[in-house]
Amino acid sequence: MAEKKHILTYAGLKQYEDELQDLKVNRRREIAQKIKEAREQGDLSENAEYDAAKDEQRDIELRIEELEKLLKNAEVVVEDEIDLDKINIGCLVRVYDMEYEEEMEFNLVGSTEANSLQNKISNESPVGRALIGRKVGEIVDVETLDGIIQYKILEIQRV
Repeated sequence: MAEKKHILTYAGLKQYEDELQDLKVNRRREIAQKIKEAREQGDLSENAEYDAAKDEQRDIELRIEELEKLLKNAEVVVEDEIDLDKINIGCLVRVYDMEYEEEMEFNLVGSTEANSLQNKISNESPVGRALIGRKVGEIVDVETLDGIIQYKILEIQRV
C-alpha cells in the first residue's frame, strides 16, 4: 500500500526539518548525557532518573522516525505558483461569517500542518473542503455537527 502524501507549505517543511535536526543533533546528545549520568549513580534497577532518561530517549527516537517518514512522503506546495483566483492549499483566506457577522481568516494547509490555535485549517476539514477551489465573492455552505455555516469569501492571498 502506498504511503499517504503529506502536503506541506514551505514554512511547514522548514519547521519539520528544523525539529528533526534539533532532535538528531541536540536532543540525542542531551539524552545520552542524562543516561550516562544516571548510570554513574549505580544500581540501575531502582534508578528513576535512568528509567526516565530511557523513556525520553525512546520518545525522541519515535519522533525522529515519525518526522523522517513524514518528510520522505512530503509534497511541498510552491506558494509562488498558487493561483490566487481560487482557493488552494497555501492560501490565506479572509471570509465573512454570515450568521455571526464577523470576518475571519484561515490559512489553508495540509492536514499535517493544521493547527486551529494558529488559524491553520486542513484541506481535509469541513471548512477546508468547502473552501477549496472557490473564488472571491462566492458564498460557501459548510456542513458541521451544529448545522450549516455560511461564509462569504472576501479575499485570497499568499501566506
